[in-house]
Amino acid sequence: MRILSALATGLSLLLLPAAAVAQNFPDHPIRLIVPFPAGGPSDIISRVVAQRMAELLKQPITIDNRGGQGGVLGTDVLAKSKPDGYSIALSSAGALAISPSMEKVAYDSMKDLQAITLVATVPEMLVVAENVPAKNMSELVALAKAQPGKLNFASSGPGSLPHLAGELLKLTAKIDIVHVPYRGAAPAVNDMLGGQVQMVFLDLPIILPQVESGKLKPIAIGSPERSPTAKDVPTTAEAGMPDLKIENWYGLVAPAGTPAAIVAILNKAATEAMRDPQVKEKLASQGATLIGDSPEHFHDFIGTETAKWAKVIKDAGLATEK
Repeated sequence: MRILSALATGLSLLLLPAAAVAQNFPDHPIRLIVPFPAGGPSDIISRVVAQRMAELLKQPITIDNRGGQGGVLGTDVLAKSKPDGYSIALSSAGALAISPSMEKVAYDSMKDLQAITLVATVPEMLVVAENVPAKNMSELVALAKAQPGKLNFASSGPGSLPHLAGELLKLTAKIDIVHVPYRGAAPAVNDMLGGQVQMVFLDLPIILPQVESGKLKPIAIGSPERSPTAKDVPTTAEAGMPDLKIENWYGLVAPAGTPAAIVAILNKAATEAMRDPQVKEKLASQGATLIGDSPEHFHDFIGTETAKWAKVIKDAGLATEK
């Protein structure tokens, strides 16, 4: 009994420092790394959610934009940061679930990062250029089959979600279309408007202005349900391709080793922020569906998404830099 009592006392003493740190967390500003340039969907989502989180935590949250390599560079900075809760990141599907299967990255999403919560999903919209004689999915597929290897699809770069979305379309529809990579979404959209490429998958808020102006034609969105901001655009399931589910997503992560009690505090603040009506209203225009789940669920979600896109990469026979 004395031995058990001594062990229990020793364990309590070991846990006291961690408990004390969590009790005082946060006592100074938190850095939120956004692995993309300012002004994009991830940056907007980060700033809106972070503002409300800062109010709840009673400490400032500073945005640190670290763009490059499709989100990989900023995510790597986060993975190498001190695991004390004062450095977190809003990373995306590309950096967490696609790039690790496509290229050499210095981190393991499942081992070097601590999931906090899935923040939002944003549907990818498939659009075609104005000069493409197709106004729905069946017509687009028929056109591609009639002209194998003649139609191009743009992307924001090799290994990006728009690239993998196009590859999944090829596999699902059994069509031969050619990938044309760009250095970001903006130049891809510009060439779409000029008719140099015929189709592209992009985050709904990026492409919606050109759709609403009639400069690009919407074919379908990859979410399970129609978007409130594009009610007339069918889902890929409605268009006859239920396996073509394609959504970008953004989630909060911390360095591995961040104390569980601190992760719980960050998770609570983030999920409460996402339930705020003003936060929901501000992000509705971005086509974002706010989620807010547990660290365990988000961790498993990253694993599921990684397996999904690794299979697409393999089935499409894409060259990887591993």
